[in-house]
Amino acid sequence: MDFWQVLRNRYSVREFAPDQDVPPELVSGLLSAAIEAPSAGNRQSWHFVVVRDAAIRAALAHAAFDQMFLAEAPVVIVVCADPERSARRYQQRGRTLYTYQDTAAATENLLLAATALGLGACWVGAFDEQEARQVLRLPPGLIPVAMVPVGYPLRPGSRETGRRPLSEVVTYM
Repeated sequence: MDFWQVLRNRYSVREFAPDQDVPPELVSGLLSAAIEAPSAGNRQSWHFVVVRDAAIRAALAHAAFDQMFLAEAPVVIVVCADPERSARRYQQRGRTLYTYQDTAAATENLLLAATALGLGACWVGAFDEQEARQVLRLPPGLIPVAMVPVGYPLRPGSRETGRRPLSEVVTYM
């Protein structure tokens, strides 16, 4: 797919083919795409937790207010922020803003890569942070920011949501 096709074909997948695993090399490809994202001062203040274990995926689904599609995906990639890594250069602004911008850019790259590879994925931000932290046994410095279930879509789909026109979202000066 070319770049514009990837952008226009990306949509949130919440139903995954039950008997189709995602090969490790494709997961590595997704992670490689994620780390190509821009980051403030090239601090790369992210960390990724790849979850294949069914019990942990189920616990993450519970932490995500029972969004059970997380448990049904063969892989969940949890994108975590490392605020202190960014703060070492940018102090409070790095800790409270840049690290989250970094993880957002990495998450978007991951989603676009999934589309380009014929996989489905969904950005999940609605979850209980403390519960997710406990499930993943994260060290104190890492903050879970997004959960991205990844798998093969159960059925072909397309983006169902429209986009606001440029005339509504752009100001030229």
